Amino acid sequence: MRSFIDINLKNREVSKRTLEGREIAECGRYLIARMLLEEGVADKDALGPDNPLIFSAGPFAGTNFSNANRLSVGCKSPLTGGVKEANSGGTFAFAMGQLEIAGITFRDASDDWVVIHIPQDGEISFHSAEPYMGQGVFDTAAKLHQAFGDKTSLAICGPVGEYQGLLAGISISDSENRPSRLAARGGVGAVMGAKKIKAVVIDKHKMPTMKDRKKVMSAVKAYGRLLGESPAVNAMKKLGTAMVSDLTNTLGGLPTDNFSSGQATSKEEGVHKMGGDYIYELNTGRGGDPSHACMPGCLIKCSNIYMNKDGQEVVSPLEYETIGLLGTNCGLRDPDEVALLNEIANDLGVDTIELGGMIGVLMEAGQARFGDVSFMTGVLKDLAAGTARGQLLAQGTERVGAHFNVARVPVIKGQAISAYDPRIIEVTAISMMVTAQGADHTTGNAPSFASYDLSVREVAAESYRMQINSALADSFGLCVFGRSVTDENRTMIADAINDAFGCDVDANWLIEIARETLRLEDRFNQAAGFTLDQDELPAFFTDEPLPPTNRSARLIAAEVKGYMQEFSEDASFSIA
Repeated sequence: MRSFIDINLKNREVSKRTLEGREIAECGRYLIARMLLEEGVADKDALGPDNPLIFSAGPFAGTNFSNANRLSVGCKSPLTGGVKEANSGGTFAFAMGQLEIAGITFRDASDDWVVIHIPQDGEISFHSAEPYMGQGVFDTAAKLHQAFGDKTSLAICGPVGEYQGLLAGISISDSENRPSRLAARGGVGAVMGAKKIKAVVIDKHKMPTMKDRKKVMSAVKAYGRLLGESPAVNAMKKLGTAMVSDLTNTLGGLPTDNFSSGQATSKEEGVHKMGGDYIYELNTGRGGDPSHACMPGCLIKCSNIYMNKDGQEVVSPLEYETIGLLGTNCGLRDPDEVALLNEIANDLGVDTIELGGMIGVLMEAGQARFGDVSFMTGVLKDLAAGTARGQLLAQGTERVGAHFNVARVPVIKGQAISAYDPRIIEVTAISMMVTAQGADHTTGNAPSFASYDLSVREVAAESYRMQINSALADSFGLCVFGRSVTDENRTMIADAINDAFGCDVDANWLIEIARETLRLEDRFNQAAGFTLDQDELPAFFTDEPLPPTNRSARLIAAEVKGYMQEFSEDASFSIA
């Protein structure tokens, strides 16, 4: 059994209900979409009291099941106006699982800023957040651990979230209690700020009960063994997500200077310093850790601990999306510069994708030259101080682009495009266009898929497969980086759920949950007033050929959305 907790922040009433069997596994992104739709949230003010903030943990949370301790955070997005599930690693879902909590919904809004403590004994308490207000995430975390102990995990609203800046995510503790894993996208931190929750502190405890622990642990070992045999996982373990930069730079699809080029370093220029190979050699030479696990039990270890030239830790992690958006997209070519900016952004608790997209637009507007680190540092200082300019910039890429009348604004559904140029990385482009989450690569990413000799329909079919597989992972607390194993062993996952909770599900049920997730999310956005126009790529992707390949986007929303409808209604469509 697991409990699902409802916390009314206005009157501080706590209610709990018990989940059993497959109810426990109906979680994550699926549960968030279903709850938001059933509760009629689509037409509510995203920053108002009627927008619930939902934390959901997967069925294996609290165990050492590799990459199965992801946290889903959901609400109506104040950035896009649509459905949002922001996914995070770290230890918060792990702690939820150890306290046998499947989910937490925060409702209404507190009158005063609050810290919420969820202890081992289940007696939830509310504490004044006054000692932590206006402080960076790292100082807040240090003080919270002094107050509540180290055997805890934290979810923190940073200073930008306090004033409801739409760049704000929710900062989550990693395995060493760094509050540097973010449920980043869609402005979920602004919703936390609107509810006046400064932090949620949850105790860690022990592995949760399961009906047949022996069989579940056998599945854990088998899954781990398969991960160890996967070439994709082993490459990720060595080079981390930064390895994707080598790929996209070679393909000519790496966002560079506000998506005006697809390549930050040509072969003639020599080494690509913003790539995984270079960063691995640089960082290990300084004593950095290239294979760091952001959550307990994970064997993929795609994170890292990045060191400076003096062997001192700068940031953990330095990952591809940050390298692409806060780095090359803003004209940077040195990973040391990105790492320093990344750490400041982490202390503010902001989404580095949206941040990098926004700064790139500022540079496009003539506010600074591309590559101006001092200008970028000044932007972060304004965001930290919450000045009038900072509060404007905190509203994100689309709104800043509109304010400065910029023509080239790389967003879909109001959210900054992830680090894959749609003119080159077409499968991911379709996923960012048609899924209700907005321009989020994690809804269906396939950067290495060769698409130019294929029809748009064939590319769309691959995108739909990626969308299903990603929705499956997000709906069961699994990291998408285990997809090379998960996608081929769904029966193993289903059997482990049955052994853990005494239910009777199969691999087809997992797929149907993923399909239903996409349907529910579409229905939510339709109810929120979304139209086909919001699925379109910005016009410059179609109008401007991208150097060095000189390719233009060929993807039209009506066409790709039509294919999605066709595939969704086709029960025989192969997900394999």
